[in-house]
Amino acid sequence: MKIEAVDFFYLSMPVVTNAGDGSQDALVVRLRAGGLEAWGECEASPLTSIASFVCPMSHGACRPVGASVLGEDVSSPADIARIAATIQWNSMDLLQAAHTWSGVEIALWDLVGKQRGEPVYRLLGYDKAYPKMPYASQLFGDTPQQTLEFCRAAKKLGYRAVKCGWGPFGRGTVLDDADHLNAAREGIGPDGILLIDAGQIWNEDVEAAAKRLPYLEAVKATWLEEPFNGSAYEAYGALAKRSGVVKLAGGEAAHNIHMARHTIDIGKVGFIQIDCGRIGGIGPAKQVADYAAGKGVTYVNHTFTTHLALCASIQPFAGLADHRICEYPVKPQPMAWEMCKTHIAPDKNGEVRVPEAPGLGIEMDLAAMKKYLVDAEIKVAGKVLYRTPSLA
Repeated sequence: MKIEAVDFFYLSMPVVTNAGDGSQDALVVRLRAGGLEAWGECEASPLTSIASFVCPMSHGACRPVGASVLGEDVSSPADIARIAATIQWNSMDLLQAAHTWSGVEIALWDLVGKQRGEPVYRLLGYDKAYPKMPYASQLFGDTPQQTLEFCRAAKKLGYRAVKCGWGPFGRGTVLDDADHLNAAREGIGPDGILLIDAGQIWNEDVEAAAKRLPYLEAVKATWLEEPFNGSAYEAYGALAKRSGVVKLAGGEAAHNIHMARHTIDIGKVGFIQIDCGRIGGIGPAKQVADYAAGKGVTYVNHTFTTHLALCASIQPFAGLADHRICEYPVKPQPMAWEMCKTHIAPDKNGEVRVPEAPGLGIEMDLAAMKKYLVDAEIKVAGKVLYRTPSLA
């Protein structure tokens, strides 16, 4: 199959706020080849990522991503890996390339799966996709009382695990954070799994993070996620030596497999969280899952957007029975929910599974996407390099 077209659709809520909510806009990729249509999603700034697909070449190591994709033949996972390697070489100085390629790469797995009549996890070498236990991924409330209410609501919906993140956490005093932690624990009950996401708030300040450890231990938090900048591996490693029963989690900032390995080997995380929409797609995420399993580190998907992204994010560890916990965006914006007709809902056991269908098995809702479509154009020297394509 020859890649005939790669179309980018920039979707957005009418108003985008500065809340740490990644479901406020999206960059969706439609790929056409061999009479088939496939879909992927980038986890990145939409307009910046589109630009890196169409931008003029700066020099031999800074070429647009599209130059290495359009017209290429693809019929197997090996072809996807070949194109990825070409992009790594041709676009090594284009730092947005990994994010842009991620959405295209996901669409290519969807394409090959549809062409072969196989779900993506089978193309990755798994015989079976195991159920995952979703955790309700949500923001801290503005007040401890609001955090309590959020966690109670998640528990009422049947979630056995809840993650609270960002918001005011780490921005005030240690005791302010302790109040939120106690509220979260009260909300989910004594037996619920409590996960905390600091959103890189302490940059690389190990002492500031360490001051929260006794309070995290008191509420029996399973992990502290992203206390530092995603590349502050030494800070992660230093805190890991002091964190005891509360393990560190991180890796969503990795946009290549080397960064993910450093997070494991230097950062000493107990949980490695990979976003397929950032690291270069499903293929490298599967490599990280294999590496983590060999190191005794638990692989966890990272996703806070749509169910297209959610489905892609589960594929790399779908066949790992012992890696069960799964991020699940519990309160996405209407755009992120409506753009997919297919949703991965918890079953009666409170577990989620990827669709047993060719490719990703996610059907898009074009009418809903049209509601949120942003009209955009990129023009250089009078030549239009990108114009919002038709959804037809």
